Amino acid sequence: MFNKERGITLVALVVTIVVLLILAGVALSLTLGSNGLVQKASDSGNVYANAVAKDQAFISNVEQQMNTMLPAE
Repeated sequence: MFNKERGITLVALVVTIVVLLILAGVALSLTLGSNGLVQKASDSGNVYANAVAKDQAFISNVEQQMNTMLPAE
């Protein structure tokens, strides 16, 4: 009779590698793509920097108005 050995076949191994490569490709495109996480983080940093600049300008404006309204000691 035939002796059947149990174990991973070459086909199962190739299918597993192909699935892992597809998942890696999807993960890289989500991370580094044109609308990926890296781009979104960069955009968020720019928005934050603009907000900080606007807040600093507003605070300076309020400080100048207060200095003109209050007499110096």
